[in-house]
Amino acid sequence: MKVAIAGAGSIGVAWAVVFARAGHEVAVYEPDAARRDAARDEIASRADAVALHAELRPALSGADYVQECAPEDLAIKRELFARFGELTDAPLASSSSALTASEFAPGNPRALVAHPANPPHILRIVELVPAPFTDPAVVDRVEALMRAAGMSPVRLKREIEGFVYNRLQGALLREAYCLVRDGIAGVDDVDRVVREGLGRRWAVIGPFETADLNTRGGIEAHAERLGPAYARMGAERGQDDPWTPELVAHVTAERRKRLPLQQWDERVAWRDDRMRAVAAALDNGDDSPGGLASLGAIAQGAILPRGDAQ
Repeated sequence: MKVAIAGAGSIGVAWAVVFARAGHEVAVYEPDAARRDAARDEIASRADAVALHAELRPALSGADYVQECAPEDLAIKRELFARFGELTDAPLASSSSALTASEFAPGNPRALVAHPANPPHILRIVELVPAPFTDPAVVDRVEALMRAAGMSPVRLKREIEGFVYNRLQGALLREAYCLVRDGIAGVDDVDRVVREGLGRRWAVIGPFETADLNTRGGIEAHAERLGPAYARMGAERGQDDPWTPELVAHVTAERRKRLPLQQWDERVAWRDDRMRAVAAALDNGDDSPGGLASLGAIAQGAILPRGDAQ
């Protein structure tokens, strides 16, 4: 396939590496000459040759897929997607961090968001966010392309500003700012709590599984015991989003499908082994390609046995 990328900033370069490594022909459109020269060197150090173009038309010629990586500016994205529509019939995805397809490509059935973690050539997750008018077959094609390129696509059920990644990231960052503002901890202290605590755990399991495995009896017991404290913390920040019994029951049901309580002890042992492996890899300070690859394999489940189907 031919993949066209519009924009050769850090995200555009990383996407070029992702698709070139997957064996696709990659063409990058970048109107700024200095940025094209820099991108050529950045890409060459990580992947095979990628064509860079000063004009959009040759970059999109024959493209099977377009990944837009322009700045987070609504006017720029609207102009680009209008031009895409004139030049290609391929699926059109934006790397937007918060803007939705309904905003920058209203009514275009080939448009969606494919928002990666930064940098996507290292972090595999990518959020696929269709608009209400996006053709589901287009989303299917993009999802298949991403999986074949080694990415881990998450398909959102509807549009929302910031999607999942940045809403979760933003919630933590908002609280981090508040803790510094209120004199509770310094900037480096907050970073260390995340880097040496939450981050190491989240390299292995997410927030729902964390709660599920932190309390015997699972996430339902966790909500019963700690829900009131979390509600008070939220209220302190002016947030009123209670964990209602219905919501807790819904989350519990999804977790029990993934992990029956009979397997809870086994999964806790698995978590502990995995976190020890992550800690050892990080504490050894091995930032060589081999060391980083080993750490990635630990986090993705390729080294230690998994306790369930996740």
